[in-house]
Amino acid sequence: MTASLHIDTTGEGPPLVLLHGWAMHSGLWGSLVGDLARRYRVHAVDLPGHGASAAPAEFTLAGVVAGLTAAFPRKGPPLTVVGWSLGGQVAMRWALAAPDQVGRIVLVATSPRFVAGDDWPHAMAPATLDRFGDELRIAWKLTVQRFLALQLHGSDTPRAMLAELKHRLLAREAPSPATLAAALAVLRDTDLRFEIPGIAQPALVVSGDRDTLAFPGAGRYLADQLPNARFALIPGAAHVPFLSHAAAFETALDDFLDAR
Repeated sequence: MTASLHIDTTGEGPPLVLLHGWAMHSGLWGSLVGDLARRYRVHAVDLPGHGASAAPAEFTLAGVVAGLTAAFPRKGPPLTVVGWSLGGQVAMRWALAAPDQVGRIVLVATSPRFVAGDDWPHAMAPATLDRFGDELRIAWKLTVQRFLALQLHGSDTPRAMLAELKHRLLAREAPSPATLAAALAVLRDTDLRFEIPGIAQPALVVSGDRDTLAFPGAGRYLADQLPNARFALIPGAAHVPFLSHAAAFETALDDFLDAR
């Protein structure tokens, strides 16, 4: 998998890795890459089967983490890993699998579990995610566009942000329906609640208070359960705070990255 991962690298300094969300690619990070590259060696990864990365035989959380572990050196400065949405789940599992490689994690609009259950109210109803799976088999492009709209539900400027997201998304080849379905299954089936207390690395959890995909309650839960975490809630933000509320997001990120 190492050779098939597409990674855009820019800047100089300590290494920092960006991991995007479901159906997206690394271009969605926008101007954040250039801002971070002033101080860090930024590695913006296209997850397997997304963007310019080749599709794997099977998209699994363990497989993605194995590919990332192999793609970056085990020796040298520890990585700061910034994971958004699905990328946040990847970041958490990577931190558990390779604590000698991952030194810090930043979890953006993510959750240990993306579907609600009897003991987990901080997530969307299972039927919502199942509907995306059903629609993927019929009209995957329309399904992804509806998912984009859901990411912005509750934001201050949904129309402008939706147009920007669509523009960025279409800048690279779309994932195949098979990859989208497999990655959606990861979102549906993953539950990291019982694993996150084992993540000892310093962590920043960033949530938008209007996020209807990764509920702010899920972010608070992560910050409470991670042994060494801080929590930043961005008022007015939905699922893409690094675009919709860039200044507030970067302030929270810089405060964490500058902490000793």
